[in-house]
Amino acid sequence: MPQPIERHKTFTFGLISLGSNVSTQGYKPLDRLKSALSDLRDSGFTIRATSKYYHAPFFPPNQGADFVNAVAEVAADIPAEEAMQRFHEVENNHNRERPYRWSDRTLDIDLLTWTHEGEELVRPDPQKQAEWRNLPLEEQKKRAPKELILPHPRLQDRAFVLIPLSDIAPEFRHPVTGETLRQMLDVLPESDKSAIFPLKT
Repeated sequence: MPQPIERHKTFTFGLISLGSNVSTQGYKPLDRLKSALSDLRDSGFTIRATSKYYHAPFFPPNQGADFVNAVAEVAADIPAEEAMQRFHEVENNHNRERPYRWSDRTLDIDLLTWTHEGEELVRPDPQKQAEWRNLPLEEQKKRAPKELILPHPRLQDRAFVLIPLSDIAPEFRHPVTGETLRQMLDVLPESDKSAIFPLKT
């Protein structure tokens, strides 16, 4: 059973979300996520905590197969930008393709937050992060940031991130807004939350 993580101010670590909705090369989505976590270890990360695995519907609705999602805490004494580069390498090793926004994915790894010596980083700056965080849905469908945005601008909007996150970091607060995990979940539609449920593994 997932255990809440203990935080150490002298450690560099991040929260990540993982997702897959494509079965290829003998991997089903659940197997893919487990393999990805192993690959992250091989690329130099310590996996400090992992949530349960969850079923989640495709977004936008009815445009693709359902996902398997999880959240993990990973640690490595590297900058956030290098962590992202390593995540992309793992994605590429699993034949990740990016034909268009919100397409099917063999493997998707998103960096949610990155903490160095007790400081949760905001990238590139609070104003730009807020701009992307408050982007209207129609603009989200058309625009993608060309630089790393931390915390992830869609963190507070996604039940498939917040529900797994509650497994390992129930005390989590949004690094910019200060909202608790419960506050962020409470404002999401019930239909979004009820569609997320743990898999039997």
